[in-house]
Amino acid sequence: MRKIVLTLAVAAAAALSLSACDSIDLTKGGQAASGAEAPAAAAGTEAPAAAATSAAPSAAANVAGVKVHEDATLGKVVTDWKGWTLYRFEKDTPKPPKSNCEADCLAKWPYVPYVENMKIEGVDQKLIGKVTRSDGSLQLTINSWPAYRFAGDTKVGETKGQGVGGVWFAFTPEGKKAQAVTGDSGNGGY
Repeated sequence: MRKIVLTLAVAAAAALSLSACDSIDLTKGGQAASGAEAPAAAAGTEAPAAAATSAAPSAAANVAGVKVHEDATLGKVVTDWKGWTLYRFEKDTPKPPKSNCEADCLAKWPYVPYVENMKIEGVDQKLIGKVTRSDGSLQLTINSWPAYRFAGDTKVGETKGQGVGGVWFAFTPEGKKAQAVTGDSGNGGY
């Protein structure tokens, strides 16, 4: 009997420990976020919901922020600090900022929480803001558009969410929707 109780206690402790490791929410001073909040980890701290993280966390893993990445197809796009592409949803509104991605939408498109004093590189700081979501949490905005990641991006730098449903687009550093980069217009590059 004692062995069973001990086994159950160890299993319960392991389950609690694993659930606490889902994510770290920097907006709450480093407290572990619940499983429901895991996809919405702070900018630059976790992969999207469907993407796996690997190895021991580096110093960059604990930095919240946004930066610019040069994509071969889209040109310059905004990523979180670890390099995960950030997207905007055309069904949201920028003035006033409002997120319309809720419930099932968030499973594929986890929102990016707003973090005070985040690191910003390559994006005008005046374009960085926040919006209060329906549950009271704060979401990062870029040029007043709420920011999301795409769970289908399984590696940093991927842009598989670009153009999905005709309503999801990677952010440019100006907060606009990214468009495919076109070559020269037939003038030989001159």
